[in-house]
Amino acid sequence: MNWYLAVLKNYAGFSGRARRKEYWMFNLFHFIFVYAAAFLDNILGIANEGGIGPIYGFYLLAMIIPALAVMVRRLHDVGKSGWMYLIILIPIVGFIWLMVLLLTDSDSGENQYGQNPKELNN
Repeated sequence: MNWYLAVLKNYAGFSGRARRKEYWMFNLFHFIFVYAAAFLDNILGIANEGGIGPIYGFYLLAMIIPALAVMVRRLHDVGKSGWMYLIILIPIVGFIWLMVLLLTDSDSGENQYGQNPKELNN
């Protein structure tokens, strides 16, 4: 949960680097909250036929910027520009390549985006 809160504290921080653990822990809690929001919409009877409602929509809207920011920082951690996210626009291959980048270990030492966050925390 601390990793999720750390991303929210750096809400629109697109500079710097985010290690794998920060990125994946944020996404774990993000998906838990997405399902919880959809569940609440259904329990309260405010969901549409697709099973989603306003709580789900507001949560996703609020999380667009922090999710994109942590993705950009994660790409910075492997030495790639944040614009590399747009590779996902290439069907199938783009998604696979983006997943490879997101699962790759950090660049050791300092790169053009800053100091390695693993070395800062140890």
